[in-house]
Formats: sequence, C-alpha cells, structure tokens
Amino acid sequence: MPNWHDVIDQRSLEMDRLIASKIRINPALFQIVLNNLRRWLDTPHPEGAIQEWQDFIDSHSQEEVLDFICSWTEESRRMRQSSPFCGILSEQERTAIFKKYEPLRFCV
Repeated sequence: MPNWHDVIDQRSLEMDRLIASKIRINPALFQIVLNNLRRWLDTPHPEGAIQEWQDFIDSHSQEEVLDFICSWTEESRRMRQSSPFCGILSEQERTAIFKKYEPLRFCV
C-alpha cells in the first residue's frame, strides 16, 4: 500500500502529464513557465530548485523538458516538488485531479 507522499507524487505526475499535453497542443503556454522562473529568480533569495529548473530548461529542448515532467524518475519526482509549471492548468482541471486523489488520503 502506498504512503501519502507516493500518492502526492502520483497526483503531481498526472497534473504534469496534462500540462505537457496542453503545451504540446499550444507551445505558447511554455512562456508561462519561463515567466514564472524569471519572476521567482528575481526574488531576493530564490530557492536552489528554481535555479535548477532554469538550468535544466536552458540545457534541454522544450520537448525534452516535457518528456522529463512526464517521467517517473527520482530526479523528476524531486524537481516536481518545486515545479514552475503552475498557471497552465485551469482551476477546474486542478480540482478534478485533486478530487480524484483525495479519497486515497484515507487509504494510506
């Protein structure tokens, strides 16, 4: 039986897979990610994870980045915890995914 952290990781992966599909349909949405990173890096003390995302995006193609966020590797799971991909899903899309996983909170 998975623990709650595994469930959260799975929920985040599902959201990232939906995000990747939306960006593949409309590549201009990737600008939201770049804007988030720029804004977060402009804060007085940005998290190291934010710079790590910027470095990753700078050194990979957009398609490689989308493949990465859809993967289930230790690195992608770790980086997903500080994801700059917020703002791409609608509130309805996010809510539907959260509702899907909420009952699992009581099963772990």
